[in-house]
Amino acid sequence: MKFKQSIMAVAALSLAASVAHADINVGVVVSATGPAASLGIPEKNTIELLPKTIGGEKVNYIILDDASDTTTAVKNARKLLTEDKVDVIVGSTISPASLAMIDVVAEAQAPMISMAASSRIVEPVDEKRRWVFKTPQNDQQMASAIVQHMAANNVKKVSYIGFANAYGEGWLEQFKRQAGAKGIEVVATESFNPTDTSVTGQVLKAMAAKPDAVFIAGSGTPAALPQKTLRQRGYTGPIYQTHGVANNDFLRICGKDCEGTLLPVGPVQMARSLPDSHPVKASAMEYVQAYEAVHGPGSVSSFGGYAWDAGVLLQAAIPEALKKAQPGTPQFRAALRDALENVRNAAGASGIYNMSATDHLGLDDRSRVMITIKDGTWTLLPQ
Repeated sequence: MKFKQSIMAVAALSLAASVAHADINVGVVVSATGPAASLGIPEKNTIELLPKTIGGEKVNYIILDDASDTTTAVKNARKLLTEDKVDVIVGSTISPASLAMIDVVAEAQAPMISMAASSRIVEPVDEKRRWVFKTPQNDQQMASAIVQHMAANNVKKVSYIGFANAYGEGWLEQFKRQAGAKGIEVVATESFNPTDTSVTGQVLKAMAAKPDAVFIAGSGTPAALPQKTLRQRGYTGPIYQTHGVANNDFLRICGKDCEGTLLPVGPVQMARSLPDSHPVKASAMEYVQAYEAVHGPGSVSSFGGYAWDAGVLLQAAIPEALKKAQPGTPQFRAALRDALENVRNAAGASGIYNMSATDHLGLDDRSRVMITIKDGTWTLLPQ
């Protein structure tokens, strides 16, 4: 009997030892190449800054590039879940890819934290989206900031030029609804593809509608094309863009044609300019200092901040999930999903996250500020 008890004790200790050393595997899908590369590269750089240990467990980050392609994003997600057995996926960079990945993570019952903007990624929180969370501000939140600025500056008629994909469609839906509520009329609706090399036809139609302002809903450097074309064709009115252009590559590509552009961004983009009393300044500056210590002064952008905030959510949720299950199991994936849904007051680079069963973004109006481009750089507008 004593021998049998000894064997059982050794087995129990061995099991405990193996459990204690279980690794947490995080699969990451970013658009490090292709049209959205200016967004995905800072995200990839930021993932490399995230903690390698959370809750006392080693964390492995497996990063794959989807080349800004939806089909590749889906293939990457399947590989990470079936071959690498990841516990959670972070990604992708862009809305169409993130939307396409929802079916994959729902089928595998694994949580996903998207770094893309469209509210459709997490709304409504149905049976599939119960596995999906995201860190960037919704197009709905950012559209309200744009509409408020337009209303305050007597803009009554707006021409819209947006991506011909889920990103542009989501923005058009949100913008038309909120603009209509403020009595602002959308007098022209044009679309273009991120890979297009000319948008002259769309721009001429937008200008022919005699708008008080033009709103461009694109992301990354492709969003510079309609803006440059508008200026080259003589349009002198105000131009609004989305937070999807808030990186230095956009400034470089758009050049002097960017001057005066108006857009909403997350606090991290203007962290140093924020008053010390701003509720997000301290957590945003933590990311800014970590990123710039490696990549140099002025290198930080909102997009890397979205990856940083995915790490903030994981650091809040993983210790709670570890109380219920061990990494590498279906039970851990489910526990991690539940823990993400219960994250409260997690301070990130983009805002303060308060998740719930009906809100898988968890940000409020503290997560946005209006800025303009002045003398080739970002400038905070009076809030």
